[in-house]
Amino acid sequence: MKALYLILLLASFSIPFAYSFEKKMHFIKHWKAIFSAISFVAIIYIIWDIIFTKIGVWGFNSDYHLGITFFNLPLEEILFFFLIPYASIFIHYSLQYFFPKAKLANKFVVFFTWGVIILLVVLIVMNMGKLYTQINGFFLVFALLLGLLNKNNTLHRFYISYLVILIPFAIVNGILTGSFIDDPVVWYNNAENLGIRFFTIPVEDFGYAFSMLYFSVILIERFKTNSND
Repeated sequence: MKALYLILLLASFSIPFAYSFEKKMHFIKHWKAIFSAISFVAIIYIIWDIIFTKIGVWGFNSDYHLGITFFNLPLEEILFFFLIPYASIFIHYSLQYFFPKAKLANKFVVFFTWGVIILLVVLIVMNMGKLYTQINGFFLVFALLLGLLNKNNTLHRFYISYLVILIPFAIVNGILTGSFIDDPVVWYNNAENLGIRFFTIPVEDFGYAFSMLYFSVILIERFKTNSND
């Protein structure tokens, strides 16, 4: 099905977009900050994507996209960096709005985050040459360090949001990586990753999603603060 990738993106985006106009939460009032942040992060991750596609770290099955490409990336892959973050960030701020007291204790966040950082550093050192594992690890370590330094304590809420985001993420990314279909929409060169998969999803993808989304959240909070000054 040529339109499968596009259908997955639009299905993921449509409901959060429709509910953005809901009068209580009124998500659209933050659109300037949201789209600015998403676009900034998207540029970085698209450049990363172009490089990794060119050198064969991953690639795309032409049976599942429309055939429109830019720098060897399908149009759908470029849209991914805008539509999926929007849907995910909508979930984060919805939880923050409807459950304002839902946040983790500071001591736990600091202890847990440093534990993850140490684990990531060990994985990076032990897997030099596995490009996806290595670069993804660097991005995730940087995101977590920013989280520890962030005065808004965004990690305290985002850890909870991320667990909820993982539910639709696992479904969509599962299909993209080959669950429920004959061949994957996105294929991975296992020589460049740990070779550990959650069903069909490379374990690195979970860190990739976390850093991409969390960078956006940090920037959104910064842009919102600046607009209120």
